Amino acid sequence: MKTIQTVNPYTFKTLASYTTHSSEDLERIIQAAQKQYLQWKDISISERAVFLQNCAEILRNNKNQYAKTISLEMGKPISQAEAEVEKCAWVCDYYAENGAIWLEDEIITTEAAQSYVRYDPIGVILAVMPWNFPFWQVFRFAAPTLLAGNTVLLKHASNVMGSALLIEEIWKKAGLPTHTFQTLVVGSEAVQEIIAHPDVAAVTLTGSSQAGSAVAATAGKYLKKSVLELGGNNALIVLENADIETAVEKCITARFQNTGQSCIAGKRLLLHQKIGAPFLELLVQKTSALRSGDPLEATTYIGVMAREDLAVELEDQVQRSIQMGAQILLGGKRHKTYFEPTIVTGVTPQMPLFTEETFGPVLAVTEFNTLQEAVTLSNNSVYGLGVSFFTKNIQPLMPYISQMQEGAVFINDLVKSDPRLPFGGIKKSGYGRELGPHGIREFVNVKTIVIQS
Repeated sequence: MKTIQTVNPYTFKTLASYTTHSSEDLERIIQAAQKQYLQWKDISISERAVFLQNCAEILRNNKNQYAKTISLEMGKPISQAEAEVEKCAWVCDYYAENGAIWLEDEIITTEAAQSYVRYDPIGVILAVMPWNFPFWQVFRFAAPTLLAGNTVLLKHASNVMGSALLIEEIWKKAGLPTHTFQTLVVGSEAVQEIIAHPDVAAVTLTGSSQAGSAVAATAGKYLKKSVLELGGNNALIVLENADIETAVEKCITARFQNTGQSCIAGKRLLLHQKIGAPFLELLVQKTSALRSGDPLEATTYIGVMAREDLAVELEDQVQRSIQMGAQILLGGKRHKTYFEPTIVTGVTPQMPLFTEETFGPVLAVTEFNTLQEAVTLSNNSVYGLGVSFFTKNIQPLMPYISQMQEGAVFINDLVKSDPRLPFGGIKKSGYGRELGPHGIREFVNVKTIVIQS
């Protein structure tokens, strides 16, 4: 039997070993999910909402335990892991309170005696989830999907299998019926087989653009719905009239929280030349003060990267950019999974730090002269997840919002997900939306009903 091992990226000690599910196991699990779907879909939304409320309570009551598992498995600083668990409770409460509204029948006036749209669940949904937010990525999908009446199969990243099984346990403790939410202990090689199964109705993936392309191809082959939340190369655009202190604080959070391992992190700092010197001076000062160390210590802000190969890849992107003329202003050194908070200046649109997604604590700085130049630089990317502007004078910026090739535009704030707002991207950042009313309607049958008297 094959096994999956999880390893602490800070101590390099093996945490656990898990026996993978065989093809026979998967068949049994998927059939059970389909059988349970036929019952779950007929339970009222108000009854389903109770399970979400129970789940939120369990998450909050056991926040420290769950956060520790996150930190041990992928190196997230413990305070940030606790905040992640809190956010999962929020999304459960939010959909429990509001989801039913977005699934109500929608009356549409036509010549018929009655005509309306109803939103019905579609079946068993496969979720392929990443390691960087091992709880949040799952719950932001699962809460609306379960409330809508679907059942869920979770294929989580192999290095956070403990988190994956904890999440299944949480739903069980919340009283969710058996087989409504199930974790699959499998590697990525099993995903195609699962998508192809006739009882799997749709798939969602959060991960790299390469993984998304592979999942989309398989889903397309079998004519199944897919939602993809993929990579990002978000720009942080600081205009000449920005509040420098506030913008620096926001940019540091946008780039360095979760040790920079986030699709929506601000990765390219586009900085107006007129404020370049004072901005960078304060940026270096405050970034230098970020505390690196043991992820389990409450004062740690920069932990370690989730795997050493990821840190090596980031180091390579930095070195290739330096060879093309970029300069390291701060940091730049790596030791195994630890990568120093790094600021690189003189980055041009031809360099890897500009063109490629950097998944770690490296901020690439490019200067500009005009707002239109900044917009053009921001849009010069294969990704389109989000962008942040910083300015004291918002009105002149408003006409440029429609020009931004992004799924989200934030002004005077970092890009972040919020249960109340749709989240997702365009271009190589994927398609479809999570969260808000749009998220709960991704995996439903939008059914038209027409009745003539």
